[in-house]
Amino acid sequence: MTTVAAKPGTKSETGRVPASPPMMTPRQVVGRIGFYTLIAFVTAFFALPMLWLLSTPFDDTPTLALSVPDLTLNNFRDLLDNQYALGSLVNSILLSVGTALLVVAFAALAAYSLSRVKIPGRDMLLYALLLLSSIVTGTAAMVPIFLMMFELGLIDSRIGVILVLSGGLLPAAIFILKDFVDTIPKSYEESARVFGASSFQILRHIVVPVIRPGLATIGVWTVVNVWGNFLVPFILLRSTDKQPAAVLMRTFYTEGGSPNLALISTFSLLYSIPVVVMYLFVNRKYGFRFHGGIKS
Repeated sequence: MTTVAAKPGTKSETGRVPASPPMMTPRQVVGRIGFYTLIAFVTAFFALPMLWLLSTPFDDTPTLALSVPDLTLNNFRDLLDNQYALGSLVNSILLSVGTALLVVAFAALAAYSLSRVKIPGRDMLLYALLLLSSIVTGTAAMVPIFLMMFELGLIDSRIGVILVLSGGLLPAAIFILKDFVDTIPKSYEESARVFGASSFQILRHIVVPVIRPGLATIGVWTVVNVWGNFLVPFILLRSTDKQPAAVLMRTFYTEGGSPNLALISTFSLLYSIPVVVMYLFVNRKYGFRFHGGIKS
């Protein structure tokens, strides 16, 4: 059976005249134009720097203006001639992965303990840790942190940088993961204890699989924070061969003292690839679902 739509102004089978689409008022038209103009402006604001970053490394004469590049690969060749460039990327990976492993492991243990053990003032303790980590930033605490690392003999040590960064990120990570652990019914743990499971076995086989999206979120968040951190490794690391990419980038200048746009743009492109790949992988696997729980 074929259905024919009635034209505006003609009667349908029910005898009623279909209503025509309402006309937009001039005020609505101006508002719609303004809205799409704002969206276009915001899109261009974020898209133009990305286009510059993607095109400038392949430009023979790069400038700060976005233009059609004179295609060349000499910028990558010049970057590889720098003996510290690729090594700094490796250092960034080591610092990021090492910090992420510590933060995820200790945050999972602390979040599980705070969620299951009744401690007087537990919630106040969490809020106090989160508040202090926000107020006492890395910049304000760098003098006592430097003195502490000096007394421990961890100056110019990657381990020292990892410990400092982990300590700064742990309070927020614990606060976030506790919400994931709170969604796990205690009956699952009680059933496991009946069969003789220890607390560590419960954490490993019941808690961790359920809060895996939360662990992935904390891991990505930690890597991103460490990957772009400049101050801590700049102060604690003395050797150039141990410095991460965020610190080494400050050395890319020409002989005249002006920024070397060719090296900076090329290195920035390579510098952003690992984080983008990590984000796409984790997003495809977990979808960054900010919730835990067990499916019924």
